[in-house]
Amino acid sequence: MKKKALIYGITGQDGAYLAKFLLNKGYEVHGVKRRSSSFNTKRLDDIYTDPHFKTNFFLHYGDLTDSLSILKTISNISPHEIYNLAAQSHVKVSFDVPEYSANVGAIGTLRILDSIKSLNLSKKIKYYQAGSSEMFGAAIPPQNEKTNFIPRSPYAVSKLFAHWITVNYREAYNIFACNGILFNHESPIRGETFVTKKIVSALYKIYKNKQKKLFLGNLYSKRDWGHARDYVRAMWKMLQQKKPDDYVIATGTQYSVKQFINLCAKELKMNLVWKGKGINEKCYWNKKVIIEIDQKYFRPTEVDSLKGDFKKAKKKLKWKPIIGIRDLVKEMLDYESKNDK
Repeated sequence: MKKKALIYGITGQDGAYLAKFLLNKGYEVHGVKRRSSSFNTKRLDDIYTDPHFKTNFFLHYGDLTDSLSILKTISNISPHEIYNLAAQSHVKVSFDVPEYSANVGAIGTLRILDSIKSLNLSKKIKYYQAGSSEMFGAAIPPQNEKTNFIPRSPYAVSKLFAHWITVNYREAYNIFACNGILFNHESPIRGETFVTKKIVSALYKIYKNKQKKLFLGNLYSKRDWGHARDYVRAMWKMLQQKKPDDYVIATGTQYSVKQFINLCAKELKMNLVWKGKGINEKCYWNKKVIIEIDQKYFRPTEVDSLKGDFKKAKKKLKWKPIIGIRDLVKEMLDYESKNDK
């Protein structure tokens, strides 16, 4: 029997990679997208087929702030697996729209889990919850499944509620529910406002004389960056286990924002020169300032250092990252080049 998967957050980076991964595994894939006045399915164009023709990929309108749409969608599709990748996922923006971030990220998760319970589908459905390394916040790295959470943003706090309500429903109602605590993962189709995509896109344009300057926040934030293609494989592996559990997914290596910039510049053969300190630090290329610091890009509460310990996933899931950061950077830059207009 063909397995059915339902993905919330299908139009995002992870949703697109996961949909393609599952289709290659022979799944029938259903995705939920919010209604918008403009098309937001660019990441899915290569797999979407008009439902009038034979296809294993279907899109449905819905929203995690709408309990009725969630209940109806799950009831109608009756999936074997649900992947909740939906959220207001920009950390800095969560300070500007904290209530909305919590409504989608925290209560949205509860709405899905309670729908599974209410529909008496706890024995049929396996559920994946997209957690985040941001939940660790100020915790000292490396961080693993036993590290205390010290969230530092409304986004991280909403993800923490989602994490614990997933654990609670697993224990209270015997739902096969897993939390994937994923560290930063990037790709060519990363959203334009995320720092890695912002850096790659801007440096490429500066190199091509199509942009003059890039403004950034904290250059010394350290992150554990992997590739989204590797990480969706880990999501799927979690739901193939005999027992549900929670896993940290990471690379175990760490780079600062400044180091990431230098990796991109090296790939482009740009010789950068850094001068100054703190808020006045600047980056020069061909004697011109191309990167400056802008205070508005700092978060009210910063997360300085994230680095994951994925030993548990390596042992139990037989998972490890395949794509290194240099290959990730090259792939992102190649994408910019191919889409240069």
